[in-house]
Amino acid sequence: MKPIQMSICETLAHCCNIDEEEERDDHLWYHDILRYVKSREYPNQATENDRRTLRRLANDFVLDGEILYKKRKNQVLLRCVDAIEARKILEEVHEGVCGTHANEFTMARQIMKFRYYWSTMEGDCIRYAKKCHKCQIYGDKIHVPPSPLHVMTSPWPFSMWGMDVIGPISPKVSNGYRFIFVVIDYFTKWVEAVSYANVTKTAVSKFLKKEIICRYGMPERIVSDNTLNLNNSAIAEVCSKFNNKHHNSSSYRRKMNGAVEAANKNIKKIVRKMAVIFKDCHEKLPLALYAYRTSVRTSTGATPFSLVYGMEAVLPIKVKIPSLRVLSELKLDEVEWIQSRYDQLNLIEEKRLRAIRHGQMYQKQMMQAYSKKVCPRIFHEGDLVLKQILPMQKDFRGKGALILAEMDGKSLPNPVNANSVKKYFA
Repeated sequence: MKPIQMSICETLAHCCNIDEEEERDDHLWYHDILRYVKSREYPNQATENDRRTLRRLANDFVLDGEILYKKRKNQVLLRCVDAIEARKILEEVHEGVCGTHANEFTMARQIMKFRYYWSTMEGDCIRYAKKCHKCQIYGDKIHVPPSPLHVMTSPWPFSMWGMDVIGPISPKVSNGYRFIFVVIDYFTKWVEAVSYANVTKTAVSKFLKKEIICRYGMPERIVSDNTLNLNNSAIAEVCSKFNNKHHNSSSYRRKMNGAVEAANKNIKKIVRKMAVIFKDCHEKLPLALYAYRTSVRTSTGATPFSLVYGMEAVLPIKVKIPSLRVLSELKLDEVEWIQSRYDQLNLIEEKRLRAIRHGQMYQKQMMQAYSKKVCPRIFHEGDLVLKQILPMQKDFRGKGALILAEMDGKSLPNPVNANSVKKYFA
C-alpha cells in the first residue's frame, strides 16, 4: 500500500459550493403587478407617478387563476416565473438533456419560445452563459490581438538577423530533406536558406558561422522563436564566441517574429509554383531565393539585391533580350566600367537611407492598422484564467508574457503569452 502524501497550502486549492435549498421569496418581482391586476390595489406609499407607471405595465399582463402571464406583441402569453423557477429554466435550456450550450441571445429566444418570462431574463442569460464552465473551455479562440504591435528595426545592413524553420515537409523530397532553415536580414530583407533532413543544433551553429558570420560579418543581434533547436548550448557558444546577442520573440507567439514568418510564407509560395513535381522542391530552392532577392519588397521599396550590392541584378531575360543597361555596359572599357561601379557604390548610402525612411513609414502604417484591431486583455494578480494547451517550451520571457499559478498556489514552470490566455468567470 502506498503512503498518502499530504501538504499544507497557504491558499485554497478548490472551493466547493454546496447548494442549499433556497427559500421561496414571498415578494416576487411581479408582486405589485399581480396585486394590481388581481384587486386593483397600489403599493403602500406609491406616488402618483409610480401608480401611472404600474398601470402602464399592467396592461401587458393577464391573470388566469393564480398564474400571471405576460402578453407579447403578437398576443402570445408567456408564463411569469420567480427566481427559483427561472434558475431551473436556465439550467435546462442551456445544459439540460436537450441543451446545446447556446449563447445568451439564443437562450433568451428559446425561453420565450417555451412560453416563459421574467423581467431580467436577458441579463440572466448573459451572466449564466458567461459563467458556464464548458462554454468557456470549449469556446472559440480569441483571435483579436491583446497588445499593440512592437516593431523591430535594424540600424544597418546585416546587423540583425532573424531565423526560423519551415517544416516538416510531407512527403519527403527526393533527397530525404524535410526542413528548410531560413535566415533573413531585417534591414535589406536578404534571405539565406538551406534544406536539412533534421535541423539540429550542430547544423544551425555551422550555418551561422559559415553562411552568416564569415560571409556578412558579425551581427549585433540574432532573433529567433523559442524552439529548442534554435535555443541551445551550441547557439549560445557561437554567440558568445563572436560577441552576438541572441534574443527571443515573445513567449510562444510566432507572429512576433513577423519578418521571418513573412519570408517563410513567400519562399514556400515561390517553391510550390516553381516545382514541377513535389519531390524536386529542394532543387528549386536556390532559384526561389534568387527570385525573392531580386523582387521589390513592400517594407523597403527596393530589392534586397540592390540594397546589398548597390545595383540591380542582371536577370536572364536581360541577357536573352539585351536591355539598355546590358548594351551600354558592353561598350564600356575596363576603366570606365570600374568608374561606373564606384559611382554606384558611392550612391548606395543614399539608397539605404531612403529604404530606412520608407521602412519607418511602412511600419507606422502597419502599427496604425494593427492598433485598430487591438482589444486589450487586462489581468490582475489573483484572476482566474484559462490557458491554451501548448507544446513544452523553455522559459523565455518577453513582452506580453504572463506568469500563471494553479489553484493551489503552485506557479507553472513556463510563462505564456497573453494571446493564449482568456479570463475565466466563476
